[in-house]
Amino acid sequence: MFTAADPGRTRLRISLRAVLGIGLAVTLCAATGLPLPASITGGLAALLALFTVADPTVRGQAVTTALLPAVGLPVLALASALHGLPLLRDAAWLAVVFAGVYARRWGPRGHALGIFAFMMFFTAQFLHAAPAALPRLTAAVLPALATTAAVRFGLWCVERRTPPSAAPAPPDGRGLARHTTRQAFQASAACAFATVVGELLSQERWYWAVGAAWWIFVNTASRGETLVRGFRRVFGTVTGLVAGLLVAVPLHGAPAPTAALVAVCVFGIFYSAPLSYSWMMFFVTVMAGLLYGLLGVLHPGLLGLRLAETGVGALGAALAVALVLPVTTHAVTDHRVRRAPHAVHACTAAASRRLAGDAAADPASCAAELEAALGRVRTALAPLVHPLSPLRARGERARTVLALLDSCVRETRGLADVAAHPDASHDARLTAACARVETAVEALVGAVPDRAVPAPVAAPGHHPAAEAALTHLHGLERALSALSALLTAPTALRRARA
Repeated sequence: MFTAADPGRTRLRISLRAVLGIGLAVTLCAATGLPLPASITGGLAALLALFTVADPTVRGQAVTTALLPAVGLPVLALASALHGLPLLRDAAWLAVVFAGVYARRWGPRGHALGIFAFMMFFTAQFLHAAPAALPRLTAAVLPALATTAAVRFGLWCVERRTPPSAAPAPPDGRGLARHTTRQAFQASAACAFATVVGELLSQERWYWAVGAAWWIFVNTASRGETLVRGFRRVFGTVTGLVAGLLVAVPLHGAPAPTAALVAVCVFGIFYSAPLSYSWMMFFVTVMAGLLYGLLGVLHPGLLGLRLAETGVGALGAALAVALVLPVTTHAVTDHRVRRAPHAVHACTAAASRRLAGDAAADPASCAAELEAALGRVRTALAPLVHPLSPLRARGERARTVLALLDSCVRETRGLADVAAHPDASHDARLTAACARVETAVEALVGAVPDRAVPAPVAAPGHHPAAEAALTHLHGLERALSALSALLTAPTALRRARA
């Protein structure tokens, strides 16, 4: 978490902006005289708006943020209205679960709106919100979202300079062949199991099990990913509960130190989320303990109950992905590994055009997309490289694939830096090296569209930037050739089929 690359310190700036935006939102709610539960609701709405909205453009992010209350407030009203009707409440929440997961088929916007709708229902259970509390909760959500929008799009628009990469669409399909449809059924089954067993454990805190099951399915695409995420959620919860016993319980809800520690937890959630789900869950669990301390209901037994409910949610998710329309790890892994070389090709082509004098070519954005693709490959391969995985041979092969893709990322990042050199020039060696990289990509994924057109050859004489670019291109060529040999070897194919 502390040593991973953070180009442009984007992750750091986004984390600091989250602390600022959420802090201002909660302060505004408190300043308007709203009670503590409403202020907590406003803070949670602000956190979700900053955490889940990830459209590829600033304009798209603004539109999604504006749609959050249109989706979340009706769900909040429904949850409040069904507060005293357990059977109808449970049925309605399962419907929200299914719709929220199914909405991911519409990309980042559907993903964000689905999470926000689910969490508004969760918030109503967390606060035991009756219909009488709805006006105060609504009065907290709206200004909180407005405050975070002002911070995100006005005061500190990090994405305007460093736009995030859009999450790739899952493999195409129709009906039950579509990944989001299958996962909607899986998440609904997991949450139904969590609801039943969670209520047997506690009639007051059963919703923790449902929340655990839901979040395990967020940003997962296969059976293996979901199982690993469930393990990491339990692990992060256990460590967070230990920290909660040492920190949150002794505070007894003291406002000033609790507020300071909540701010630290918010920073930790945003800073660690792209890298480690266990670390993120550690901070989430500590923050939950601190909030319960503010509400005056925190005690060691409550933390133990949270662990039990989290285990129920993880068990429900494991049973659902194993028994309900399972998606194999190999299918997702193969799709993502073969997408990464396309990003290598795009970066190489953009760098080639930039070195040839095309100022509009931007290899840096392509390098960022390759880094995002590597992150998705890491997630897909996590079940194979996990220490508890029994598939040792496939795990070693997966580690080799990750090492080669790491090399590709390093070389493309260096190539992008060289291409940005103002005095860089192009020569025949660069053209030939780019062509060899494209050939290596084609050996992996087949014909690549938009093959780069060789740039004009410069006059004799080699510029230092061209020498550096050649070094990176040769490194890319070696890594891609090794990756091609690994993925196309007959033994590797037989092992993958097995």
